[in-house]
Amino acid sequence: MSKMANYDGPILEIDKLSISFFTRLREIPAVMDFSVSVMPGEAVGLVGESGCGKSTVALGVMQDLGKNGRVVGGSIKFKGRDLAEMSPEELRDVRGNEIAMIYQEPMASLNPAMKIGKQLMEVPMIHEGVGKDEAYARALEVVTDVRLPDPERMLNSFPHQLSGGQQQRIVIAMALMSKPALLILDEPTTALDVTVEAAVVELVRDLGKKYGTSMLFISHNLGLILETCDRLCVMYSGEAVERGSIEEVFDNMQHPYTQALFRSIPLPGADKNARPLVAIPGNFPLPHERPQGCNFGPRCDYFEAGRCDRGDISMEPIFENGRHQSRCLKFKEIDWNAPISISELKQKAKIGDVVLKVENLKKYYEVAANALFSGGDPKVVKANETLSFEARESETLAIVGESGCGKSTFAKVLMGLETATEGEVLLDGNNIEQTAIDQRNTDTVADIQMVFQNPFDTLNPSMTVGRQIIRALEVFRVGNTEAERRNRMLELLDLVKLPRAFAERMPRQLSGGQKQRVGIARAFAGGARIVVADEPVSALDVSVQAAVTDLLMEIQRNEKTTLLFISHDLSIVRYLSDRVMVMYLGHVVEIGDTDQVFSPPYHPYTEALLSAVPIADTSVEKQHIVLEGDIPSAMDPPSGCPFQTRCRWKSEVPDGLCDREVPEVKQLATGHQVKCHLSDETLAMMEPVIKVAAE
Repeated sequence: MSKMANYDGPILEIDKLSISFFTRLREIPAVMDFSVSVMPGEAVGLVGESGCGKSTVALGVMQDLGKNGRVVGGSIKFKGRDLAEMSPEELRDVRGNEIAMIYQEPMASLNPAMKIGKQLMEVPMIHEGVGKDEAYARALEVVTDVRLPDPERMLNSFPHQLSGGQQQRIVIAMALMSKPALLILDEPTTALDVTVEAAVVELVRDLGKKYGTSMLFISHNLGLILETCDRLCVMYSGEAVERGSIEEVFDNMQHPYTQALFRSIPLPGADKNARPLVAIPGNFPLPHERPQGCNFGPRCDYFEAGRCDRGDISMEPIFENGRHQSRCLKFKEIDWNAPISISELKQKAKIGDVVLKVENLKKYYEVAANALFSGGDPKVVKANETLSFEARESETLAIVGESGCGKSTFAKVLMGLETATEGEVLLDGNNIEQTAIDQRNTDTVADIQMVFQNPFDTLNPSMTVGRQIIRALEVFRVGNTEAERRNRMLELLDLVKLPRAFAERMPRQLSGGQKQRVGIARAFAGGARIVVADEPVSALDVSVQAAVTDLLMEIQRNEKTTLLFISHDLSIVRYLSDRVMVMYLGHVVEIGDTDQVFSPPYHPYTEALLSAVPIADTSVEKQHIVLEGDIPSAMDPPSGCPFQTRCRWKSEVPDGLCDREVPEVKQLATGHQVKCHLSDETLAMMEPVIKVAAE
């Protein structure tokens, strides 16, 4: 089948689609009555939380639902033809040739045993029967298009020799090899750092324009959708609940779920004490336990019994033109501009004395030059380079940086999982940097606890929730009897707002957000004074993030804990931290209180980080700074300033100073330091990266 030329209708038209999965026991409806269309050259966003059916829609378009999945209603048309009526040969021709899909995890799409060049050349050789030379020339062109350095070397590399961001670009290149009419992107940047994400998003946007490709962009990140798409469709529990252009939905939302989603994400200017995030109450319904009537009803502020829980609710146009639609019976009656009512204003806890002091901490690892044959001189990986800061009681210090910057290494030294190479870590004035965790006394272990990124890996799958918390209480020697410990365990469940009945549940019966709460309860079991939260909400859905973040803040207020919050999500950092420390390649490049770090002058790296964060607000204007290149390896860091290879301000520093010398720490204002060679005059010229337009 040749590519259908001169087709000017919708590239993709999904009409009243229903998809179910069949188990031995029952039919599980995953998607119901779902419609969306994508016009030529248009980018449509599909937004929703995990489990809402957005990936199922993508798999339906790819006709890849496995043996249990079936389309049970409606149709999916590609360029006017129903995919269900195509023969297997025609389908194979369309898939990969006219419709390409980019998955969340780039390594899932690459063959680890085959060089990149060969994998790319296969696409036109198989689909279009072109010769080797032309295929190589095409591969070289797309690798250059996706802005990879040294394209010939890239084609000659194996996937494992590339960073995550480079692998994802190769996958995008592979998808573009056959110049598809439709590109489906399923959370393509969740596994990437934010500056790499910004570059990949810009790339996808530019390439969409260059090749005229239509896109279906699946994400739970509203900010990303704002930056990449023309229209969006919000999904909840298998149904589309609101559809419209970006402006219509962002500035004039007409469905309670869309409103609740926006209220649960921190936008610039949100204050954790004056305007806390509003979490969506309750939990997502399981597919076979959906409520009567409106799926969102049980969690909706505007629910009306006897009306919202009857019969099927259909999508209705909001205005005459019919482009903006909502699946809500009450959208005309709701005052969408009413201010959020706050139950109580939270008082900020008074910041106390210094609990933790870190002085010139260094952590180096020795690695054999050739890991396979351990020959040659050993190389040194400088994971942490002269870290110095202090953290006080009741304070939240955010540690921000991308993967490989040394945040987690520092957390390991603090926890005693590693010992320091040089420098000091003082807890209440006592040195702990050389004491491994098995040598630490119970009090020190109980004092410093950690909440991990992935709640699924931190709980024992064969032990009830209550037993796991009691186990922690035993280790920390809390309570004298089993009854006292059981009582304390129930109090800890209250603390993290989980029903006491959960004590008898197994981890597999809990959602991600609930598991993360158990992890937090366990961390606070011994009355922790310092809690290291390592990306504690990045694996959770947006609405759950708000609840877990606010929970951490509330516990901190009550327990006077010092919170070290490790994250790359600057929106959340701005919302909850008192002070921010920015790390790059083992160095602290900027430290100060939140307002100082988020307003100019910045360290050039902080400036780029701020520009890279997608913000779900149409009134925000951002400076556009995309960093070239990837983060250098800590095994082979650049000479001089660690950031000089990617810095856009480097030309302002005379005599190649940035290439030669690591900058001294410069004091900008009280408590605000940057590690940079730029002169005070140059720093003073910096513009704010994020501007909120006046109302």
